[in-house]
Amino acid sequence: MSEQQPLRPTHVVTCFLRRPGEQPRILLVRRSQRVGSYHARGAGISGFVEEGVMPDEQAYTEIREETGLQREQVRMRKRGAVVEHEDRDIGRHWFIHPYLFDALAPDAIHLDWEATEMRWVAPSELGQFETVPKLQEAFASAIDGDTIGS
Repeated sequence: MSEQQPLRPTHVVTCFLRRPGEQPRILLVRRSQRVGSYHARGAGISGFVEEGVMPDEQAYTEIREETGLQREQVRMRKRGAVVEHEDRDIGRHWFIHPYLFDALAPDAIHLDWEATEMRWVAPSELGQFETVPKLQEAFASAIDGDTIGS
């Protein structure tokens, strides 16, 4: 019996951008072939938590880098509890820090190289897409999380 390699603990943020309206929608992006894992799968705006950076601050950085939205163009609403996922195929133990943001300027979004397309979907539609692992659980955590600000 072969011994399994230990999984590398990896902290990431996943930001769900909500488009306000009568029927709120959240942004779902398709990951490009140029990212490190889960190619062509649906995801929120996400990225590694850099060493020495708090997850809250990393969330704003990822939104700016991946959508072009500045801090004043989004409003952090909730911070969810960490969701864990072990992926032995790629040797990672993911610690997903989920966030819910209001996109105050949704028409200003311009995707960078990390995603090939975007769409606004009803939260109930997440299960209809092939997504990164635990995306629905992360969204549930984000909407049930601690309310931020007003």
